[in-house]
Amino acid sequence: MNKYRTHNCNEITLEDVGKKVRIAGFIQTIRDLGGLVFLDIRDMYGITQVVTSGKQEDVDFASHIPIESSVTVFGTVKKRDKETINPKLKTGLVEIAIEEIKILGKRTKQLPFEINTDQEIREDLRLKYRFLDLRNDKLKNNLLLRSQVIQFLRNQMIEQGFLEVQTPILTSSSPEGARDYLVPSRLHPGSFYALPQAPQQFKQLLMVSGIDKYFQIAPCFRDEDARSDRTPGEFYQLDMEIAYSTQEDIFSVIEPVIYNTFKKFSDKKITNYPFPRISYKEAMSKYGTDKPDLRNPLIIEDITDIFEKIDFDAFKNKIVKVISTHDVANQPRSFFEGMTDFAIKDCKAKGLAWLRVQEDCSFQGPIAKFIPDDARIEMLKRTNSKSGDCLFFIAEVPKIVETLSGQIRDELGKRLNLIKTDTFEFCWIIDFPMFELDEHQKLSFSHNPFSMPQGGLEALETQNPLDILAYQYDIVCNGIELSSGAVRNHDINIMLKAFIMAGYTEEEVKSKFGALYTAFQYGAPPHAGIAPGIDRMLMLLSNSETIREVIAFPLNSKAQDLMMGAPSKIKREQLRDIHIQLDNTYKKL
Repeated sequence: MNKYRTHNCNEITLEDVGKKVRIAGFIQTIRDLGGLVFLDIRDMYGITQVVTSGKQEDVDFASHIPIESSVTVFGTVKKRDKETINPKLKTGLVEIAIEEIKILGKRTKQLPFEINTDQEIREDLRLKYRFLDLRNDKLKNNLLLRSQVIQFLRNQMIEQGFLEVQTPILTSSSPEGARDYLVPSRLHPGSFYALPQAPQQFKQLLMVSGIDKYFQIAPCFRDEDARSDRTPGEFYQLDMEIAYSTQEDIFSVIEPVIYNTFKKFSDKKITNYPFPRISYKEAMSKYGTDKPDLRNPLIIEDITDIFEKIDFDAFKNKIVKVISTHDVANQPRSFFEGMTDFAIKDCKAKGLAWLRVQEDCSFQGPIAKFIPDDARIEMLKRTNSKSGDCLFFIAEVPKIVETLSGQIRDELGKRLNLIKTDTFEFCWIIDFPMFELDEHQKLSFSHNPFSMPQGGLEALETQNPLDILAYQYDIVCNGIELSSGAVRNHDINIMLKAFIMAGYTEEEVKSKFGALYTAFQYGAPPHAGIAPGIDRMLMLLSNSETIREVIAFPLNSKAQDLMMGAPSKIKREQLRDIHIQLDNTYKKL
């Protein structure tokens, strides 16, 4: 017999009535009814009610144990009285008559917040006392879900013949889209390791090594700003790579893995399997983002050509987009004013024009007088609008107009309750541009720098760089990017040409990507891969509002661990060991 328990707190049933049992857990509630004291004992698995005898010393002792103390209880299982049955609990038909109760860990400090409450608790307080926060059923269930999902993902990969390989945590700094976390070397003064932003180079090197199908549940480290679907510090992804593979091979492997996982761990419907494929260009045009939420039925239309024929100064020399919303014209003026405020204050737009469609299909609104009949008829036709609908217009320069129209589309979907809440809607975003212009109007990689350009070396040598597409692809679910992948650039000549076009010299490529540069000269096989984000999948599966709710010990939005006190100052002796002297200019953390 275990010293502390014979049963978990969810295991006591009517079959155990009359048996002697022992349970252990935290005291969740105490109800002192005078002659009797009832206690709810909670462990990781459930809750069992226990009750004292009528002896005064038992009542006094039990009623004064601080809640959330850990105890062990020994006693006899009995049926509950009819009026005390709790149908919400698995153990709600029974209770334990206490013969012995021992305090194993007494709570001696006041609780910073109530456990398992519906009341709002400040996140900084929850994170500081995360060990208490994790006693909450919702977070505990999220951790259980996390464990089950990772096991399920791992089993699916192994069943498909993938080999699990762990790659290093200490590696070299590599420009992969975010800031590195750096680790100074004690043995090599002035030199630093970097925590990997992803196992990108290592998994490609495994392909060169002859590993045919690789995967791992990979930790990734990026010094990024926090947002609801991204946490600073570390995150985990299902990292995979396949040798001698194409884009279609990756789709055929990972799509059913994602589908099976969401189907198994959620009751929500998946309405579009196999996942539809949308080009990057189409996504930006129709949805204003490369992460479209397909639960939102609103579509963005480009009507620049119509306004080119209209004398309207506000839209002159601009790209003009319109979003048609059906049966919205009867909304109060405050709705339209609220959308305009959102566009100006939240999106930094110059304004938001709108037009109601009247019963006779005429326009009513701030810019109606500028729209001639032929243009009005063409707009109605192109947007499939009718009486009672409303058109929202966004006019701006390229790139900015896509972003603004995407934000307006999302907000309209929310305010009009158009976004379905009982479905997962997936899609592939494909055909990303290989290059883009950065803020200095210099050519840079738009996605993954290790991607294969469509058309290979010939495309790099003969096409306008901004017209070159890459074999790059993302999986998006409900407006959240779940994974990113690509067919890799395994040819040293194509790799060098691409990096040189993006502003690197051959020497810089050798220096920053030396292992790949060398390995690709030893007969590298073509290969491709992808890396779905596990934390984001769990956020969706658990209906959590932020990614921090599915991570045991996350950093806060300022990249701080409030519980452990990290980042923290360290002793001068430790700095001396790693050959670092702090500049007083940056003394304050």
